[in-house]
Amino acid sequence: MTFSSSILSRHQLWPRPRLHRLLSDAWTNGCAAPSRCLSTDGPSLHPVIGENSVELLGHSYPRDDFTNVTPKILGKVGRHLHNQPYHPLWLIKERIKAHFYSSYIGRWGNPVFSVHDNLSPVVTVEQNFDSLLIPADHPSRKPGDNYYLNRTTMLRAHTSAHQRELVRSGLDAFLLAGDVYRRDEIDASHYPVFHQMEGVRLFSNHELFSKVPNGEDLSLFERGGRRTPHKQESHTLEAVKLVEFDLKQTLTRLVTHLFGSDVDVRWVDCYFPFTHPSFELEVRFQGDWMEVLGCGVMEQELLNSAGAGNKLGWAFGLGLERLAMILYSIPDIRLFWSRDERFLKQFRVEDVQQPICFQPLSKYPPLLNDISFWLPESFTENDFYELVRTVGGDLVEKVTLVDDFTHPK
Repeated sequence: MTFSSSILSRHQLWPRPRLHRLLSDAWTNGCAAPSRCLSTDGPSLHPVIGENSVELLGHSYPRDDFTNVTPKILGKVGRHLHNQPYHPLWLIKERIKAHFYSSYIGRWGNPVFSVHDNLSPVVTVEQNFDSLLIPADHPSRKPGDNYYLNRTTMLRAHTSAHQRELVRSGLDAFLLAGDVYRRDEIDASHYPVFHQMEGVRLFSNHELFSKVPNGEDLSLFERGGRRTPHKQESHTLEAVKLVEFDLKQTLTRLVTHLFGSDVDVRWVDCYFPFTHPSFELEVRFQGDWMEVLGCGVMEQELLNSAGAGNKLGWAFGLGLERLAMILYSIPDIRLFWSRDERFLKQFRVEDVQQPICFQPLSKYPPLLNDISFWLPESFTENDFYELVRTVGGDLVEKVTLVDDFTHPK
């Protein structure tokens, strides 16, 4: 196989192509009892990969044949870029928080949405996949796409891994932000660690129909219904249409808040395992349509398992890096991890809503290297990507498979 590795001097765009895998199929608390060990507050302990265990965030996880997390990736755990004041990811998160806080107020003047941005990125496989109805044979579970501490514990691949536990705790409206981890190539628009923010809102029968004439005669659920492209089998069409309207209105307002009142938007039908119907929201940016988030009506089975079977709800998820790269003209996703003061000081503003245009740090051209080598049968491309990251770090701009050849002997 021939891989081309391009080493750049910090001068380049993101987001996981169209947030392509916004969750590969998941909008993409590691302790004995994850639901009781959610926060990463407390001392930040240095992670260690030992011969028999992985030490991370004050806990020890036994190694097994699934363990594939690397020292470089563990070194990113606990950085909390989205909570670092005046970091561009923090600015985007705060802009979204401010919008929801000001736009959705309860009857007593309190914010409707609570915010959770400090949950541990170590989760169980059950949290990351099973709780979201992702099938056992789904390709998104492959070790080649995820970072496993062992067969039962992993670094979350999406913030949705916490959805069920937050709903089970009694929350009906919340925002969730955090770092997520996916084994992937590394280039100007992809990185194995990035940040997501998502929202969930649930409605009771009264909340959904209270403003509808004769709403007392309407119901969220029906018996003997069937699944169609427009609704789930247990939902009434009236309920789904109202939830869908509220979801699209909420997200259109959010995108207008971020991009400006003159932004063009459109909705595209899509598929996620944990919502139906599901949609992607696209905005017209610099002449092209660009996907910025995924969303949909939550699968009722998910709500039933979380103890909220009497409610119906929506959820959405977006990538913070993608939005920051667009809104601040940041050309390279790896810049978010920079400690360079020339980068960080550009985002120290008095008002989080203030427009910012990133100024490049380097004028040096790229250096390209071609590497060819023989491979064993068990080799996967991500094995090589991890090796490159370990040796070259964030200086490696892009690694691409150019050609492969199988010798007849």
